[in-house]
Amino acid sequence: MDRPLLNRRLAEFGTTIFAEMSALAVRTNSLNLGQGFPDADGPEEVREAAVRALRDGRGNQYPPGPGVPELRTAVAAHQQRFYGHLGVTCDPDTEVLVTAGATEAIAASLLALLEPGDEVIALEPYYDSYAACIAMAGGTRVPVTLRPDPESGTYALDLDELRDAVTDRTRLILLNTPHNPTGTVLSRDELAEIARLACERDLLVITDEVYEHLVFEGEHLPLASFPGMHGRTVTIGSAGKTFSFTGWKVGWVTAAPELISAVRSAKQFLTYVSAGPFQYAVAEALALPDGYFTALRDDLRAKRDILARGLADAGFGVYRPAGTYFITTDIRPLGFDDGFAFCRALPERAGVVAIPNAVFYDHRDEGAPFVRFAFCKSTDVLQDAAARLKTLAG
Repeated sequence: MDRPLLNRRLAEFGTTIFAEMSALAVRTNSLNLGQGFPDADGPEEVREAAVRALRDGRGNQYPPGPGVPELRTAVAAHQQRFYGHLGVTCDPDTEVLVTAGATEAIAASLLALLEPGDEVIALEPYYDSYAACIAMAGGTRVPVTLRPDPESGTYALDLDELRDAVTDRTRLILLNTPHNPTGTVLSRDELAEIARLACERDLLVITDEVYEHLVFEGEHLPLASFPGMHGRTVTIGSAGKTFSFTGWKVGWVTAAPELISAVRSAKQFLTYVSAGPFQYAVAEALALPDGYFTALRDDLRAKRDILARGLADAGFGVYRPAGTYFITTDIRPLGFDDGFAFCRALPERAGVVAIPNAVFYDHRDEGAPFVRFAFCKSTDVLQDAAARLKTLAG
């Protein structure tokens, strides 16, 4: 067969570096700080809830298309509990849709809301599925780059650049805050300006908020809470990051009824339904006491600090994240400027695996000297990684 077996638009987004680095970790017996999954399972009571659902026969057959009522009600209650003071409410029957993780939520939202040729503004660097899903929907990706500031050790959004990126062909803005991979948490003023822009230019916004409870500095503010945004915002959440069950693939979309209806129409031709018994367990997880969410944040903040110190001691330039699982580092102080080559050599040199940030960029040169490490691992693993990496400084 002469024709290629993968659509050419998707072929360019095949981020096989993740599989390559994971295989390299196994082959070299290295510590895998490349991918963002915890090395310990979430709360036992939530796991027991999944077992009970299985034993009771709940969810073993097709669950309802929008998700089981218990989970949709729990999602709505979660929004009210944490963001009701900001005016956020949602109807569990018409404004909540359960998905196969956040990745399907992103895909279904883009497939539903885009027409071929529509432009989508995405903050660069971006979660790798964004590019592929925009391509599948026939859209055109327009990156707006978050810029690193070495003095503050943070990344910043240029709001003028964002405004200038909007054209008559722009359909929506795709946001991620807290932001993977930079750890940026957009501020109230930044979100207010994005909301004003969306209203002025009649744009939709898909906002990926899966790290909503992993904010170490600042605060997480749902974009849907800003004036004029309820009817034009699709908010994406997930159980994977908040409860350390990334393998369950339970996510959700909250939005106005007409947006939910559109996204559901696309979602039914993707997985149709998924994760039946796990949906009941996640409903119970969302009702955990406030102390759970506080302890999760505090634990990950401490782990962030362990790895950040270790990376700084090893000679990396460290961009301290305000949220998420990830630390971005600059490898130029170590004498390197090619993140791919550095990451491929790092397991043999130090027994640690990381991911080159360039894979998250359209403008590869912008991300070339930066490397991402995940700190959602045990304290012992992070301390071991810090000790191994310190050999780079010597």
